[in-house]
Amino acid sequence: MNILVDPTIHMWFGLFITVAAVVSFMREKVSIEITSLAVLTALLVFGQVFPLPDAAGKNQIDSMALLSGFANPSLIAVLALLVMGQGMIQTDSLRILTAMFSRSGAKGGWFAIFALMVFVCVMSAFMNNTPLVIIAIPIVQVLAHYVGLSESRILIPLSYIAILGGMTTLIGSSTNLLVSSAMEDLGYEPLGFFEFVVPGVMLAAVGFVYVFFLLPRFLPDRASMVKDLAGSKKEFVAEIDVAEDSKLIGTQCVEGRFPGLPDLNIKLIQRGGHLILPPFEGYAIESGDILIIASTRDSLTALLAQHPAFLLSEEQAQVMQKAAVQEAVDGEEEASAGSEMEAVETRVLAEVMITPASRLIDMSLEHANFQRQFGVVVLGIQRRAKVVRRRLGRIRLESGDVLLIAGPHSTVNAMRDSTDFIVLSGSKRDLPVLGKTPIAVGIFISAIGLAAAGVISIPVAAIAGAAGMIATGCLNIRQATRAIDRKIFLLVGSMLALGVILESSGAARSIAESLLALPFVDTPLSILSVLFILVALATNVLSNNACAILFTPIAMNLAGSIDVPPGLSFDVSHIFAVTVIFAANCSFASPIGYQTNLLVMGPGHYRFRDFARAGIPLVLLLWVAYIFIAQYYYGL
Repeated sequence: MNILVDPTIHMWFGLFITVAAVVSFMREKVSIEITSLAVLTALLVFGQVFPLPDAAGKNQIDSMALLSGFANPSLIAVLALLVMGQGMIQTDSLRILTAMFSRSGAKGGWFAIFALMVFVCVMSAFMNNTPLVIIAIPIVQVLAHYVGLSESRILIPLSYIAILGGMTTLIGSSTNLLVSSAMEDLGYEPLGFFEFVVPGVMLAAVGFVYVFFLLPRFLPDRASMVKDLAGSKKEFVAEIDVAEDSKLIGTQCVEGRFPGLPDLNIKLIQRGGHLILPPFEGYAIESGDILIIASTRDSLTALLAQHPAFLLSEEQAQVMQKAAVQEAVDGEEEASAGSEMEAVETRVLAEVMITPASRLIDMSLEHANFQRQFGVVVLGIQRRAKVVRRRLGRIRLESGDVLLIAGPHSTVNAMRDSTDFIVLSGSKRDLPVLGKTPIAVGIFISAIGLAAAGVISIPVAAIAGAAGMIATGCLNIRQATRAIDRKIFLLVGSMLALGVILESSGAARSIAESLLALPFVDTPLSILSVLFILVALATNVLSNNACAILFTPIAMNLAGSIDVPPGLSFDVSHIFAVTVIFAANCSFASPIGYQTNLLVMGPGHYRFRDFARAGIPLVLLLWVAYIFIAQYYYGL
C-alpha cells in the first residue's frame, strides 16, 4: 500500500523518530539494540506506506535505501577491525610491550604510569580502544599500588586518554570511519587516513596534560583494590538460604538487626511466595527463608570463614572444598622414589568484572550455570555502584558488573585467560607468549600500513586482515564472531537509515538553516564552535556513533551554506566533518558516552557524577582549544 502525502510529513516524521531515539537512548529503559530495531522497523513501515518519490518517481526511502547502511563499507571495516583487535588480544601480542611497564616496580612507578598512558594513547590511534583498556586496567592497578596512589585517581584518566588517542587517525575510532563514510554517501570526498592527525594530536596533547597532570588531583580518593583486602565499604548483593538445621532459625530482629548477622544489612526476606520488607521488628527467621542481604566484602569474608553453611549450599561447599594433590620431588635426593605432599588448595575471594564482549551478558547466574561452568561460587554482585535488590541467581548480568567470587586459587587464576571477565586484582603473573604472536603482529601492521599508504582501501585491508587472523589460527571463528559488537552493528545500521530520511526529506537542511539563523552565528568560526559544542553535548547522552551519523548530514549542509573565506587552503566540507569527529569523540562526561568509561567504572568505584565532574571541564577545554585550531590552523 502506497499513500502519497505532503513531503513535509516525512521531515516531521524523521525529526520525531530522531527525538524518540534520543530519549530512549538517554533513559536506558530498553537496550540500545531494541531501540535500534524499533527505529529501523518504524522507518521501513513508514517508507513502504508513505513513499517519498524523487524527480524520476523512485521512492527515496524504500527498503533498499534504508537497509543499505548494513552493507556500508565503513561499518564492515569497523567490525573487521574489531576482529583484528581480538586477534591481537588472543595471541597476547600487546603483553610483550605492556609487561615492560608492570616490571618497573616502585622505583620507576610514576614514569611507568606515564609511559603506559602514552602507549595507550598512541596505540588507540590504530586499534580499538576497548581491548587496550581491558589490558591496561590490571597494570594500572599494580603501578598505582607501587606509587601509593588510589586507582580511583587514575582509571578515569586511562579511559579518557584512550579516547583522546582515538580521535587522531581515520581508524582510531569507529566514529571517524562512519563520518567519512557518511560524507561519501552524501557525494563528498572521503577523509584521508592521516588528514586530521595534526589537529587531532593538538587536541590530544591539550587533553593529555589536563587528564594526566591535573585530573588525578580532583578525582575522589576511594578505596583501591589493595585497600579492599583490608576494608571496603562497597556493598554487594548476596543471599542466605536458611536450611532446616541452620543456627539462624528462631533468631529475632532486635533494633533493626538480627543477632546472628550483626554486620549484614538485610534488604528483604522471601518466605514461601511472599516478600517481607523492612522493618523486621517482631519477625523471627524460619526454616526455608531466603535472606537478600547487602554487605561489604569484609563482612562476607568473615561470614564465609565462620559460618560457611550460611552462604553456601552443600553443592557449593563441595566446589569450595575442592582439594588438589601436589607432587613434590626433591631434586637433590634422586636416589629416593620421591615424596608426595597433599594439601588443600588455597581458596580465595576475588572480584571479576563482566567485559563488553562477554557471552554471559543478559544471562542470569542460574541460566549460565556459573558454578559448574567456572568452578567458583558467586557470593555477591555489584552494578554501577548501586545495590541490586533481587535474588542473586535471577540477576541478569550486564557489561561492567562486578562479581565477588570464591573458589580455589588456581581456578580463579584460570579465569584470567577468559575473555568473559577481567579479574580485578593487584597481583601480577607472567603470561606466556604464544607462538602466533609474530603472525598476528605481522598481519596487523601489514593491514594498517597498506591502508595508511593508500595501496588498498580501509575496508579491504580490514577484511583481509581479519581473514588472515582466522586463516593463520590467531583466533577461531567463535572468537571472531564474539568480537563483533552487535550494538555497533544494529546502532549504526539503524542510524544510517535515519540519516537517509533526514537527508531525503530536507530535515537536515532545515536544522542547518535554523543554526545559521541564530543571531550570534554569523561567521564560519562561530558556526563551527556552535556545531562542536552541540555535538559534544549530545555524544554524552547518546553514543558517539549515533552522533556521528546524525550530525554529519547537518554539518555538510552547514558547510554548503556558508561563505567560504578567500584563500582557504582546506576543503570546507572536510573541516566541518572533522569538527563532528572531534566533538563526537568528546564522550567524557558520562559513563554511557563511551564503552571504556563503563569498563573503568567498576574497578575505580566511580559514581555517575564522577564522570560529569571530570569530563565536563575536559569537554569545555577541548572546545576552546578547537576554536583556536579552527582559527589559526584552518584559517577560518
